[in-house]
Amino acid sequence: MTSYLKPKDMNLFLDKVYSHVKTNTKTTAKNQRDLILFIGRVYGYMLESITAYEKKHKRKFRVGVIYDPKQGLPGNTKRILDQLDVIETCDPRSETSIHKALKEHKESLFSVVVRGDDGIPMQKRMIPHIPYMPSPTAASLKWATEKISMRERLRDYNTDLTPSFMVVHEVNPKILRQIEEKVSFPLIVKPSGLGASRLVSICYHKEELDTVLKKCFKTIKAVYKETQGRGEPEVLVEAYMEGSMYSIDGYVDAKGRISFCPAVYVKTGKEVGFDDFFGYRQMSPTILKKDNIERLEATAAQSVHALGLRSTSVHIELIRSEHGWKIVELAPRVGGFRHQMHKHTHGIDHTMNDILIRAGEKPIIPKKLKGYAVAMKFFAKKEGKLKRIVGIKKIKELKSLKKLIVNKQAGDSCKFAKHGGSSVFNIIMSNADRSKLLADIRRLEQTIDIQTK
Repeated sequence: MTSYLKPKDMNLFLDKVYSHVKTNTKTTAKNQRDLILFIGRVYGYMLESITAYEKKHKRKFRVGVIYDPKQGLPGNTKRILDQLDVIETCDPRSETSIHKALKEHKESLFSVVVRGDDGIPMQKRMIPHIPYMPSPTAASLKWATEKISMRERLRDYNTDLTPSFMVVHEVNPKILRQIEEKVSFPLIVKPSGLGASRLVSICYHKEELDTVLKKCFKTIKAVYKETQGRGEPEVLVEAYMEGSMYSIDGYVDAKGRISFCPAVYVKTGKEVGFDDFFGYRQMSPTILKKDNIERLEATAAQSVHALGLRSTSVHIELIRSEHGWKIVELAPRVGGFRHQMHKHTHGIDHTMNDILIRAGEKPIIPKKLKGYAVAMKFFAKKEGKLKRIVGIKKIKELKSLKKLIVNKQAGDSCKFAKHGGSSVFNIIMSNADRSKLLADIRRLEQTIDIQTK
């Protein structure tokens, strides 16, 4: 039986290990270290969090964004550029360009923040140019964003953390036999550097594996280019882990101590009739008992330390299987929808905590339960061009509704996540009464009809 060290005990252990290290991130006066610099994107609700924190704590910050002009900015960021104090561009492939963009801001940086996977490659290249800012190492970011490197590190740290796997570069009868012998069926095929379950498929037999791998290799380069995939396009084949899926976000300080947010239960598209693994429904807090939450957090903490992450937020996905908790994957950033979910359940300002941990300051995590929250992604049941979304007006009347995000309009292409697609719309709901929230989820599912042609 695997033994676990509870996170609070791990933190005490780390205090002793690093007791000889004295850190002081406040190298200059507070009024000088005042620039919060976002990489690649910043949204309106993030500015609202910063403003609320300023008022409550009598502090003042400037906010900026740095981005690659070839990659551009999301529409939500473009709309708030006039509210920013600093806007910088650079070519992340050029040391000179990065140095010029950061040169006049180095002494005023309070925190450097990355929110999406597509911003992490730039973050890695910026780290040598801001040596006195708290940050993860470039190597740890590589390990945490490329699934193959991640699996290798997890396996070396603790073989119980991860399932058996293989890296595949081509498809032929010999490779198929090797996969069957080493990994066995059922198994999961997933690209190394893509997120949001893109091109992820489950295979139950050799013929299905042959078809999925050929399709994956045919489309992987195009999807990498479209979604700014990390690293080289490679394919990972690993044993399918049966069980319930959960995820958890946390804040890792410079010494490796982790403060966890409440865990989230995840229902995948597979569980509601899709041949796909996107996160259909995420609900928090969970109904797990205290001892199971402690085991979840202990396993999650091992994955963070296996990758050597520090001074960053983390998002960790796990499977609760018959053989204990297993790691699906980890990302050195906050999870999707977590700002809204944690705000509604416990009053946690996930955005501001993400900024604080990257500045070397302590996150603020209220424990009192305020309510229950759910985030849901809706995909079309059939691929094709979007014809209409039936029921949108009606779901706006749901009492639990907090936010509706429509991603596609009539005529847009609707693809499953395993084919590189994204959701048609997302929704966030919250209610102080769990039963009322469940009732509204049911009403939502009975009302919505995404029609394609």
